[in-house]
Amino acid sequence: MTHVPADLSPDLIRSLLRDQHPDLAGLPLSLGARGWDNQLWRLGDELAVRLPWATESADELLLKEHAWVPGLAERLPLPVPVPQRLGVPSERFPRSWLVTTWVPGEPADRVPATRAEEAADALAGFLTALHRPAPAGAPAGRGRGGPLAPYAEHFEHSLGQVTERGLAPDPDGIREVWADAVAAPDWEGPALWVHGDLHAANVLTADGTFCGVIDFGDLFAGDPACDLSAAWALLPDGAVDRFHAAYRPAPDVATLRRARGWAVLRAMGGLLVADDGDRGLPNGKSTWGPPARRALERVVASVGR
Repeated sequence: MTHVPADLSPDLIRSLLRDQHPDLAGLPLSLGARGWDNQLWRLGDELAVRLPWATESADELLLKEHAWVPGLAERLPLPVPVPQRLGVPSERFPRSWLVTTWVPGEPADRVPATRAEEAADALAGFLTALHRPAPAGAPAGRGRGGPLAPYAEHFEHSLGQVTERGLAPDPDGIREVWADAVAAPDWEGPALWVHGDLHAANVLTADGTFCGVIDFGDLFAGDPACDLSAAWALLPDGAVDRFHAAYRPAPDVATLRRARGWAVLRAMGGLLVADDGDRGLPNGKSTWGPPARRALERVVASVGR
């Protein structure tokens, strides 16, 4: 894979549009965000350009979204970025890229949801609509979903890191959650569509509730527990039970146990990313800290309920 420098510029993006989608080249262009895999540039009022910049896997993820998201978006109750045009590799830019719809809102790691009932219902409605049986040929998880036991080494490494950095107030409680989750029965239902990356920076808010979900690069078919884990990080206090009551079909005990395991695994990763941000390290994001801490506290407190 040819490495693309991180300094993607408006001039480069306009040149790509002129070459491949000239009818869009004259629209206003501004940087929206720099994510793990892609940069997002707003294009006019209704579109966005997403270009890989930081990882070799980003091309594959964008092509996945181009293939699968348009069909899924039709049934989802919250707006999502729907691919409109595909950019192909060229001499100017040797990687694939996308033009998608623009989804307005503020990332929940910066502006959390505050209206508990509305947010719980919105998240439950979105995941109820998304978590439907996936067709044959749907993508598998990229280190997400499936049984938790194979992630034991990753869990131990993460717990060691957050403990060493003083980020985990209750390591024993985290280990108890994990052990209970690993002991839960595996998912035996059909492989369902799963977003796979529902951390707070990928869920948008407006007026105190959720108004959109972005970044479907980790979309896969598998166990919905991976997505259900997000409720502990995303929702206001007192809303998780309402979310579980509103989600259909109601999650069984085993699924909630696995979801807690995913929640602690993802939360520890968020704490490490936030700590890197606090220390000024590359790719660190300080805003990931509060939702990660919230998830750990809630999940640890929920064990035995």
